[in-house]
Amino acid sequence: MMSGTNFTLIMEFILIGFSDLPNLQGFLFGVFLVIYMSILIGNGLIIVITKVDPALQTPMYFFLGNFSFVEICYTSVFLPRMLMNLLTQSIHISVAACAIQLCFFLTLAVTESLLLTVMAFDCYVAICKPLYYQVIMNHKFCVQLVIGSWITGIQVVIGQTYQIFSLPFCGSNKLNHVFCDMPPVVKLTCGDTFANQLSVYVDAVLFALIPSLLILGSYVKIILTILKLSSATGRNKLFSTCSSHLMVVILFFGSGVIVYFRPKSNHLEGLDKVLSLLYTIVTPMFNPMIYTLRNKDVIGALRKLTLK
Repeated sequence: MMSGTNFTLIMEFILIGFSDLPNLQGFLFGVFLVIYMSILIGNGLIIVITKVDPALQTPMYFFLGNFSFVEICYTSVFLPRMLMNLLTQSIHISVAACAIQLCFFLTLAVTESLLLTVMAFDCYVAICKPLYYQVIMNHKFCVQLVIGSWITGIQVVIGQTYQIFSLPFCGSNKLNHVFCDMPPVVKLTCGDTFANQLSVYVDAVLFALIPSLLILGSYVKIILTILKLSSATGRNKLFSTCSSHLMVVILFFGSGVIVYFRPKSNHLEGLDKVLSLLYTIVTPMFNPMIYTLRNKDVIGALRKLTLK
């Protein structure tokens, strides 16, 4: 008992997910199973061809291969469990499992955000500073950028997950979401939640807003450089190369920023679930198609791989 409020020791949450659509459970299971398999196969192929094809041994494809690996890990944190819940109609998840899922999800989301920023930087150097590209984007520096993307947010994420789950939960234990994301979990905490609410916005600023602004700044300079080219063919080729990455950035950051920065008063029931699917499922699914359909080198590598 604290300040006249009852705190219940909650041992598990109820993930509402799509349980409010009982007649569509089988259909949704089939849809998400196909999506998950396409994510695994599509991104898996990207990883393989960027490793084995000699023509793709460049920094851009090195980052793309790592990005595809993160996409697979990212969706594997929650999609298999969501499929199991749809199949068995079990919607319970323990507090410990929820904390682990949230910690891994946030870590991989931060890694993906930073890798997208690194890929924008690589594109900027390639187009705006082509004479210095080989010197700046050497293999050692590329490896350091990837490792940095993986480890930068780990301590922050672990600390924040501990901070959230160290608070008591009161009232309902129902999470109206498809997985354990930060905003819906924080919503169920009691006591002094100001620090947790603030940390949600701080993390969104550090790992979503600032990277998206850095990417935006890079692309402003990239576009200005491309427009200065006299050759229309050269302009079209460079626009085609960079537009693939820009499409992935818009999908990932656009939906993520809306979810984390949208004022509570404007929340519509179930809207967060739909928006979360954009940056957790749609982006990883379309990533291989975006890069494959608009990239002749990747198409050529896939043809060589399938003809072997």
